[in-house]
Amino acid sequence: MDEKKKPKYHTWQNTVYMLKNAWHMQKSVLFLCVAVAVTTAAVTTTELLIAPVILRHVENRDPLGVLLGSVAVFALLLMTLSALNAYLNENTLFGRISIRTDLVRQIAEKVARTSFPNTLEADFLNAQNKAMAITGDNSAASEAVWTTLTQLLTSLIGFAVYLALLSSLSPLLILLIAAVSAAAFLVNSRISGWGYAHRKEETGEFKRMEYLRRISTQRAAAKDVRIFGLRPWLMQVWSDALLSYRSFLLKRERAYLGMDVTALLLTLLRNGTAYAYLIHQALTTGLSAAEFLLYFGAISGFTQWVTDILDRLLELRRQSLDLSALREFLEWPEPFLFEDGKPVPKLSPSTCELRLEDVSFRYPQADKASLSHVSLTIHSGEKLAVVGLNGAGKTTLVRLACGFLDPTEGRVLLNGQDIRQYNRREYYRLFSAVFQDFSVLEAGVAENVAQRVNGIDTDRVWDCLARAGLADKVKSLPQGIETHIGRQVYEDGVELSGGQTQRL
Repeated sequence: MDEKKKPKYHTWQNTVYMLKNAWHMQKSVLFLCVAVAVTTAAVTTTELLIAPVILRHVENRDPLGVLLGSVAVFALLLMTLSALNAYLNENTLFGRISIRTDLVRQIAEKVARTSFPNTLEADFLNAQNKAMAITGDNSAASEAVWTTLTQLLTSLIGFAVYLALLSSLSPLLILLIAAVSAAAFLVNSRISGWGYAHRKEETGEFKRMEYLRRISTQRAAAKDVRIFGLRPWLMQVWSDALLSYRSFLLKRERAYLGMDVTALLLTLLRNGTAYAYLIHQALTTGLSAAEFLLYFGAISGFTQWVTDILDRLLELRRQSLDLSALREFLEWPEPFLFEDGKPVPKLSPSTCELRLEDVSFRYPQADKASLSHVSLTIHSGEKLAVVGLNGAGKTTLVRLACGFLDPTEGRVLLNGQDIRQYNRREYYRLFSAVFQDFSVLEAGVAENVAQRVNGIDTDRVWDCLARAGLADKVKSLPQGIETHIGRQVYEDGVELSGGQTQRL
């Protein structure tokens, strides 16, 4: 995708998207957002009123009992609100994690079920890494957005309350505060999209470092690292990648520094003007000490609420850019038909015929085609061996026949019908293939063979192992078919050779 491409979804659409997710999955998240916002604003307002009320009692020479009664009421109210706010905050995490976890599930499902050509596209892989980062932890946008929305709602409530308190002051002062804050918002909003505009560069840097970290910590690579003395080279490559990523971060922070300096200058102008006006009013209109303290605190709080609203809007916009990138990945177009395709007709093994008709194929970004104008017919019951030099296109030929790739030119026909019209997942059920790239789960032998955890047919497992020429090896393992494969999860796991793993 173009690095300068605008996000597909704007802030409001992404906010509604997350609200809908919460409504369908965890309605408590919405209730807690509102409850936390209300109690937080209530705590702040209560704290604002304590000192002016006490000072008013002192000015009026009220009895000590009245003064202590007010202090007790405020103390009890503040303690109750603070305790309730803390309790609600502690319970916000569970629902938010559930929503983020469901997004992780959707990403995993997209990766596992996407069309195979997507896995060959650098843009798709970069978008995948970005989506995983967006859902990677509690501070990622997919979960942190709830904190931002809660804080925004808190600021809006506080803004309304403090505006009511300041309604007796000059409207020009309030308009000036709002105008200067709006100017800060407009200046900062031009910079807030920097991260999205450079997301492709950031993803590339992150992907490079993650690849080096994964390779350097793999047990499979440890032997080669030692035999060929690769440690100094790996350290140098890692150092270069780290330096490159550091340069990117430095460039990013310079951009954000300009935003922070601008915001600081505008804040100084806003607060200075407000304080000068209030002092003038105190000297010319004879405000009482309690009123002066109340208005002074209210103006400080009001400017803070305005700043917080704009900051939260900027933060919400940044998070929206991430959420848009996440949604764009989940909606990544599929070149194959799946549920929208025609069902594959029920076929008899004796009547199947697979034909490659004048097929050519070239991988993305490749200089030349891997296969050019190949025609091949595989008849029912026929056994075929594909032989060729490295890079001759053997794997590509099999991938085309199995439907993992569509030809650049020509057609693949099943009993005379173009396979592109079929539900590709149904078509895959016609094949069983073992390619050069393979993997097994860090689980028991039986679980890997049966591809399930419960209800395993052990007789069938042993039959499959015998057919694969692996039964004798498994019998020699400490726990037979219950033996764990790999040592990343289980300490008692065993590691099979490359050929044995491929057979498994």
